[in-house]
Amino acid sequence: MANKSILVTGGAGYIGSHVVLQLVAAGEQVVVLDNLSTGFENAVIGAELMVGDTGDRELVSRILREHQVGAVMHFAAHTIVPESVADPLKYYRNNTCNTRNLLQACSEGGVRHFIFSSTAAVYGIPEDPLADEQTQLAPINPYGTSKLMSEWMLRDLSAASPMTHVALRYFNVAGSDPEGRIGQSTRKATLLIKVACEAAVGKRDHVSIFGTDYPTPDGTGVRDYIHVDDLADAHIRALDYLRAGGESATLNCGYGHGYSVREVLDTVSRVNGSPLTIHEEPRRAGDPPMLVARADKVRKLLKWTPRHDDLEFIVRTSLEWERKLLAKPPE
Repeated sequence: MANKSILVTGGAGYIGSHVVLQLVAAGEQVVVLDNLSTGFENAVIGAELMVGDTGDRELVSRILREHQVGAVMHFAAHTIVPESVADPLKYYRNNTCNTRNLLQACSEGGVRHFIFSSTAAVYGIPEDPLADEQTQLAPINPYGTSKLMSEWMLRDLSAASPMTHVALRYFNVAGSDPEGRIGQSTRKATLLIKVACEAAVGKRDHVSIFGTDYPTPDGTGVRDYIHVDDLADAHIRALDYLRAGGESATLNCGYGHGYSVREVLDTVSRVNGSPLTIHEEPRRAGDPPMLVARADKVRKLLKWTPRHDDLEFIVRTSLEWERKLLAKPPE
């Protein structure tokens, strides 16, 4: 029997649009639901775009019914950590309450498989900087808490119904489509590689290092950076896994090793061919010295093998996209 269609919420955003691209390339029927608050219409390639909100249960139910949706990939969320601290209810409304609404519609509509975009922020500042899926869950900001609450709802719904799910806890996502079709166009971005590449092409006058006295080899924070194309591939494999009868699972998604802030900035300078202007600032509250994924489980369970585990490649695709945006900003 042919697979039913796939609903991708937030499919006009950074990660969602890369997943849509791979789903379409695999021959899947895809419909995207996005309110375009942070996404872009021209980032949706090869799929139907429905402009609307996951909080609109009538709209969601109609899409599930009319498109015969059998699986949902849920990316729609607010993702800026400092904003979540300043406006927590915005994050609980969109990331938690709207996810509950979506899950209700999926349950009533007979959706069998659900892939959830979660985050390493659910771990907070773990004692062991190498975090596995059993690491204590202790988010330190409303963004991480809003995602963890969604994980719990999904866990409980799967236990009470035929739905199966995979929650992928992302570490630091970066890079852009290697063919240059789409990329990270997020306005007011806070992710390091995006910010550094914006500075490299002249959109910012400097890059800040927040903390140079951490107990790491060069004193700056260490993170696990994963190319968005590899992350998208993990979602495709998660769906294949569930369709083959796999049990619900929560999985870290990273490469299992990290780079320091200085290493990232040095790589951006080298690939760009000119040095960045760097300001050294005090530590930010809530930044762990090091956070890296133990990612053995995702590789084994989903038979996932990253293709772009190379900081220079990640930076190069990011820089190429920033240059493209400079020539033609997103609409």
